Amino acid sequence: MVTHQELTNTRKMASFQGRVMCEEPNSRMHQFVGRLEWNGKMYPLDIGNLLLRGCKIRNTNMCYGMVIYAGFDTKIMKNCGKIHLKRTKLDLLMNKLVVVIFLSLVVVSTALAVSFGLWMRELKDRHHYLWILYRRSVAMESFFIFWSFLILLSVMVPMAMFIMAEFIYLGNSIFINWDQAMYYAPLNQPAKARSTSLNDQLGQVEYIFSDKTGTLTQNILAFKKCCIDGHVYGPDSESRSPKGNPYLWNKFADGKLRFHNETLLRIVQAKRDKAVREFWRVLAICHTVMVQEKENLLVYQAASPDEEALITAARNFGYVFLSRTQDTITLMELGEERVYQVLAMMDFNSMRKRMSVLVRKPEGTICLYTKGADTVILERLHRKQSSKLSTEEALAAFAKESLRTLCLAYKEVDEATYERWHQRHQEASVLLQNRAQALQELYNEMEQSLKLLGATAIEDRLQDGVPNTIKCLKKANIKIWVLTGDKQETAVNISFACQLLSENMLILEEKEILQFLEACSEHNSNLQTKKDFLKLPPHVKLAMVIDGVFLDKLLLSLRKEPRALIQNVEADESWQEPFEGVRDFLRARRISMLWWNFSVQQTPTKSKVSKSRESLEVRRERAFVDLASRCQAVICCRVTPKQKALVVALVKKYQQVVTLAIGDGANDVNMIKTDIGVGLAGQEGTQAVQNSDFALGQFCFLQRLLLVHGRWSYVRVCKFLRYFVYKTLAIMMAQIWFAFYNSFSGQPLYEGWFLALFNLLYTTLPCLYIGLFEQDMSAQRSLQMPELYMAGQKNELFNYWVFLQAIAHGTATSLVNFFMTLWISWDTAGPCSFSDFQSFAVVVALSGLLCIIVEVILIIKYWTVLCVVTIVLSLGFYGVMTYITQSYRLYRISPKTFPFLYADRNVLSCPSTMLVILLNITLNTLPVLALRMICQALKKPRPKEEVKEEAPAEEIFTVESVPRLHRGSRGRRSSYAFCHDEGYADLITQGKILQRPQESSNELESDIPVPSEEELLSSPNSSCWVCRKLSSLWRLRDQGDISFEKMNPSSVMSSSLSVDRQPAVNSDNQGSPTNKLPTSMNRASESFQKLQMAQKRPLSPKQRPPLPENLLSTKEGSVSLPGEPALPKEHQLSLLQSQPQPLATEPLPLGQPFWGSQTEFLEEKPSSGSTSVPLGESRPYISPKDPHASKEGTVVETQPSKEESSS
Repeated sequence: MVTHQELTNTRKMASFQGRVMCEEPNSRMHQFVGRLEWNGKMYPLDIGNLLLRGCKIRNTNMCYGMVIYAGFDTKIMKNCGKIHLKRTKLDLLMNKLVVVIFLSLVVVSTALAVSFGLWMRELKDRHHYLWILYRRSVAMESFFIFWSFLILLSVMVPMAMFIMAEFIYLGNSIFINWDQAMYYAPLNQPAKARSTSLNDQLGQVEYIFSDKTGTLTQNILAFKKCCIDGHVYGPDSESRSPKGNPYLWNKFADGKLRFHNETLLRIVQAKRDKAVREFWRVLAICHTVMVQEKENLLVYQAASPDEEALITAARNFGYVFLSRTQDTITLMELGEERVYQVLAMMDFNSMRKRMSVLVRKPEGTICLYTKGADTVILERLHRKQSSKLSTEEALAAFAKESLRTLCLAYKEVDEATYERWHQRHQEASVLLQNRAQALQELYNEMEQSLKLLGATAIEDRLQDGVPNTIKCLKKANIKIWVLTGDKQETAVNISFACQLLSENMLILEEKEILQFLEACSEHNSNLQTKKDFLKLPPHVKLAMVIDGVFLDKLLLSLRKEPRALIQNVEADESWQEPFEGVRDFLRARRISMLWWNFSVQQTPTKSKVSKSRESLEVRRERAFVDLASRCQAVICCRVTPKQKALVVALVKKYQQVVTLAIGDGANDVNMIKTDIGVGLAGQEGTQAVQNSDFALGQFCFLQRLLLVHGRWSYVRVCKFLRYFVYKTLAIMMAQIWFAFYNSFSGQPLYEGWFLALFNLLYTTLPCLYIGLFEQDMSAQRSLQMPELYMAGQKNELFNYWVFLQAIAHGTATSLVNFFMTLWISWDTAGPCSFSDFQSFAVVVALSGLLCIIVEVILIIKYWTVLCVVTIVLSLGFYGVMTYITQSYRLYRISPKTFPFLYADRNVLSCPSTMLVILLNITLNTLPVLALRMICQALKKPRPKEEVKEEAPAEEIFTVESVPRLHRGSRGRRSSYAFCHDEGYADLITQGKILQRPQESSNELESDIPVPSEEELLSSPNSSCWVCRKLSSLWRLRDQGDISFEKMNPSSVMSSSLSVDRQPAVNSDNQGSPTNKLPTSMNRASESFQKLQMAQKRPLSPKQRPPLPENLLSTKEGSVSLPGEPALPKEHQLSLLQSQPQPLATEPLPLGQPFWGSQTEFLEEKPSSGSTSVPLGESRPYISPKDPHASKEGTVVETQPSKEESSS
């Protein structure tokens, strides 16, 4: 920055007269666009010039700055969400049902009042002696009768249900707090339910949004194993491990390294093995770590825990990083201090996937030290590498253990070569155009012919039980999304380690997702009207990996910020690796096969597309959520706290599901404000816990919280609600039937004390027992059968249909109790008759109460002594309270208040009355019991596992096991946390982050054109994939696994696609030249060496591969080599299928395979510059790779796009 060079003292700072023009306050923490106007010139400002609120400045004694945003305008405050009241689905449903019940009650009361008005004239004519009570007009009397029925039937409005529900929620929350199985002893952290009203919603979760660092992992990386010169060194067994610290001989050892190998330690101390010395030297030199000395101890400050783990291992083994300046690095190598002169630092990014440091040793020799992913290091090795095969085997073994691997290499550079390279490097460093491309080409030129030293294996320790927890939650049909601010490489590595991603998944990335969204934009009518818009074969498992930049463009309709600024962020496809063009072709091929197998259906009629931008955004969002919902896992990397909340809101907007978010840091607070928020007590403070609904000590406790407590709470609340509705209607509906026999006069049927105590004492305890203690399965069985959890996701236990069933059941019970008692007592008289009003009321009330008690006995599945006590107490309360309210003493005190004198005793003293009550109970219980048994017999039992449909004959996505090491295996994952932007090497070499300020250049970088696809096609490296696939087939044939003679065309096509899938899925894993193939493949190699030579010449029309739909029907599309015998037909098909396909520049039509001819591809010319376009446009999206490039002193203007202008 120019101010760093000009404003060197306080006087110049005081005279500074500049002006900053920048974007409006927003929540995008990784983007900033502005400019500084000073002395008549304009200087660009980006996110590298902005210090966010809450950041710490290190290695700096003093600095000056200008406040850009303050208060609520800061980016961190813009990421804070709003607090809203959380309500469960059952709560919202019951609110609607209560309104329905109340409206129904009003309608019934109105109908009864109208009926009373119609009966008044007949009542006056026939029963004139009763008319004395009604002195008002008919309308007025009907009005009062309406309110009489409304008050009388008000018991049907389940207000007591909400009161008991609060007790049930409180009790279930206490059970969560008391669960010792969710107690985390190391932190003395029990599970805690901070909200008492969301317990039942724990049993309906369909999506879990989880943070990564500190949530899935312990955020502790440990050096686990290493391979040096082909020899693997792992930790010694416990019997051989020393009891004390084995690194006491090293005064700089910090004691944090848990790795100990006695053999390796002796070799290091002997100083005889050059490979071992260079191995540890690479780890001590090739990094961007800063060091500080505190209390005579070295403290390392690394940009990622990966680097800290590696440099700590080197430190304990005697290769100590002491200090660094702008152009030197000082090491202490086994007690000898050595100063290395840094000649160049070649930093890592998401494209390079490696880092190199060119240094001059104290002896004067020049060495290049490189570390990076095995996919990029192994293809840059010198041809003669004896330890390459053994290192690849070690890498495969490390990958099986879910360890994160990293390859180390070096080479010696002669002085003349360095001088020539240094001159070109200086020229490229001052370019104003295409600087990044020129530098990357120079870096790649220097990083060739490396000597392999070995590999490291780092364990990113997961929390205990994380893989098993995720596996169990997947069986419960719960989809897990990982939302993290870390780099993509780190997030993907952890996802593989915790089994969220697996080797047989097809991982979709940004380009593939955008092609799908482009296709969906043209067929949005199908997407909105057909649930089977996207049909997946049952054997295809999808996963999705996206980043925050993609989400910024997708979540436009959910953001309350200026949109034009997001749309005009410039992208820089600055430079591609030599094999990136072939990788893009293979990715395009994979996409075409993906859509082909998805069987995407189209209709010939296109929908009327709205011209408004909002409708287009909604269609894009709906298409994205529809695709993401079919993925087994979704990984969102480099997302801000607000983006986390917006992703959750996006899923809730279009899926209408219950979501749960879990995190451990302050950046997760916005996310956990969703339906259910779970906070973990970890190393990042307690802000997440304080803002959460439930607090846990470990991620693995989430399994028990959902599958046990959540499902139990849901089952209990649902059964309680259904039973409460039933028992209320079973009693109160008889009051309506009684109105037809008392001239709609509003006379109560039951004793007033019975109605008052019915919900208070007689039926309260069974309801509370159901809501607090009911269990259909034990905790152990619930964890063993996670499929049972899907009942809550589908709302099976309480919905509108279950509510109607409860109404019908209660109505039928009231009909039987009322009319059976009425018909039996009709025209009867005598001491045992109950035809009088009070006796009739007692029989109906007692029949209804006993039917309700029998019903609760039938539905309870978890019988305990407490259950028996509640039932006995309910009946006991009825007997005691009835004896008291019908006693003679109270009757004498207030006859109007206690009118039922000895009514129950008189009725129960007659055996015939007891038989009537028994008959009512039998008629109510036996039919319901029989109906339930019949329905249970007819209902299909829930399978433990979903029956897998038979896969089609062509297993396109299954990879045949090939007995050789695939460098392109996705199981091989680098340990380096490769970011999407450049690292800190530029700051180190310019001295910006060191205490001694140094002058630095401020040249601007401009857009860099993407390499031409024609050049990539004509490159001889593009044929290495063909050779690799055919070589694999030849080796399989030699081992007797397959036979080309017996193979039919369809199987050959399937097999070739199967072999093609493995390298196509991982864009980082590419093949090596043909001269690096094993010697057992000589026949295929010799054939394809000539093919490679032939590809340097333009292909004739006959030699160009035909379209795939013609592969099985034509014989002219096979590639024949000059001077070579014709290959078998099956062999030719396999060869043609392995040819890389061109990448489309137009939206991919749905339902149509992505195929193109060679001629069509060669006619297309890619543009020299590329900029990101909004999602609304039907152009291929190119994600930004280097946000620091393409700044020419002007700020991006917020101009409306063409689409906005037209609308």
